[in-house]
Amino acid sequence: MSPRKNRRTVTGRPPKREDGPWAQETEDGPDGEWIVRSIAGAGATKPYRCPGCDQEIPPGVGHVVAWRAGDGGDDRRHWHRPCWQARTRRSPRILRGRNAPRY
Repeated sequence: MSPRKNRRTVTGRPPKREDGPWAQETEDGPDGEWIVRSIAGAGATKPYRCPGCDQEIPPGVGHVVAWRAGDGGDDRRHWHRPCWQARTRRSPRILRGRNAPRY
């Protein structure tokens, strides 16, 4: 009798990339064309500030890095994955003065 295989075959998983450790792709959205790189938790070694929620992304947490296509990556931003997906549904953060009304 042959030993049982406990491994499941996973369909729909992207093939392993040979050009580097990051999965990088281009996304088109209403706010322009973006280059998006997915960072695994093991590859996140420094804390970053998410521009979507203004919270810290601690080391060891997977996230995405995005920059506008054509910028060369000089203006990269590190986002939580849900914040990146919700960026078009969020309104800009409004900073109010101390005595401003809160309508």
